[in-house]
Amino acid sequence: MKLKDKIVLITGGAHGIGRAMAERFREEGAKAVAVADLDLVGARTVAESVGGLALEVDVSNEEELRAAVERTETELGPIDLFCSNAGVAFSDAPGWTATSQTNEQWERIWKINLMSHVWGARAVLPRMIRRGGGYLLQTVSAAGLLNQVGDAAYSVSKHASLAFAEALAITHGEQGIRVSALCPEAVLTRMFQGEEHAAPAAAASMDGVLTPEDVAECVVQGLAEEKFLILPHPPVQTYFERKAADYDRWLVGMRRLRAKFFSDQNMSFGNEPLP
Repeated sequence: MKLKDKIVLITGGAHGIGRAMAERFREEGAKAVAVADLDLVGARTVAESVGGLALEVDVSNEEELRAAVERTETELGPIDLFCSNAGVAFSDAPGWTATSQTNEQWERIWKINLMSHVWGARAVLPRMIRRGGGYLLQTVSAAGLLNQVGDAAYSVSKHASLAFAEALAITHGEQGIRVSALCPEAVLTRMFQGEEHAAPAAAASMDGVLTPEDVAECVVQGLAEEKFLILPHPPVQTYFERKAADYDRWLVGMRRLRAKFFSDQNMSFGNEPLP
């Protein structure tokens, strides 16, 4: 897809990768960009900078997503590219086990990192199919192909969002629907800031930390080539191939990676109180 004269809706567009994509798409000649975010002030700032539309949207609410799609198409025109970009992470702190996170955290991360993709696609797919085509860009993560040590719920939700992107491509490819899954490693955003994210962020940063602008540039290239997997960090391809070739060896390597970045004696591995 070439972005010139296209109408785009981006969730999580007020900051980070979403903001960078909005700005980069405008440089590519996008006709209009709708910036949807829970942070309306931030969305307005980005929308004003790209001459677009600001939308206050909580992506964990299907009706708000549906309303955002409706308003975008009413005020800007038919959506050519829907970027389901909003995401959230918590980390396994304080217990640092794969079951440390609360039910509420699991439910919230599931709604935002997976169900928002489902709900967004549900809102735009019928319109795109009727028009003969459209493009869905899902911000997943390298964690969806590999794993994020120190954040079990994030990893699980990203695996699921990648599977959903695959399902979209398989089911609707013959109807003119194009799908890309954006899978970076560490990016300089607010998501992994804070002490509880220090170790997971360090592990994800082994291949360098990209800026949101770096990622947006990769997205433009990936969309132009209509690639399913957009990998801003090239080593991810190699890791993914090694995982598929020898799963057991890969798991051993991931345990070593976790040990390297989670050796702080203050972390109480497995010391959660019994129910």
